[in-house]
Amino acid sequence: MSNIKIIDMKGSEVGDYALPVELLELEKGSQAVHDVVVAMQNARRAGTACTLTKGEVAGTGAKPWKQKGTGRARAGYRQSPVWRGGAATFGPRPRFYGAKINKKVAKLAFRRALSEKLNDGQIRVVESFAIEAAKTKVFASAIDGLGVKAPLLLIVDELGENLALASRNLPRVEVARATDVNVYQLLRYPTVLVTSAGMEQLKTRLEK
Repeated sequence: MSNIKIIDMKGSEVGDYALPVELLELEKGSQAVHDVVVAMQNARRAGTACTLTKGEVAGTGAKPWKQKGTGRARAGYRQSPVWRGGAATFGPRPRFYGAKINKKVAKLAFRRALSEKLNDGQIRVVESFAIEAAKTKVFASAIDGLGVKAPLLLIVDELGENLALASRNLPRVEVARATDVNVYQLLRYPTVLVTSAGMEQLKTRLEK
């Protein structure tokens, strides 16, 4: 069993959270983590780069000059890619850059990423996390009371309206539900704060 200290909202230790060691995955999955993160980052690309083909460039259908007798190279249309202002040859077109990741790879990547966080001691468990008002100042004060600093990922079991509104304006701090948190979020933040209820949900996601 791996024990993680549980703290209250004042930062004092109130107990231990026992996590079975067999749930951790530290022997394989590094390539899965890489593939998932790359796929997620690619999927976030806009993919809106677009160039005009010769059929889309505005212009007349007449020849720029006659075929013979001018001494110049023959030209058939003003939209030619070899001319300034003409079409682009093999230029970028709108596309989706994302890649398909199957469920087994995604699950393995999540287990490996979370296991490394737990093994490195970068995850802290708080008994519960609740704020009285949807104010950024109240949320920041609660974070300071726990003795943690940004960059920070807070994982909860249920994301209430007050918590969602209070945390959205605080830089380098993100709040996510345990059922929705992904590999990229885990790797992005050096400190992860999880509620006890949220840890139970993460424990379920660690199971093979």
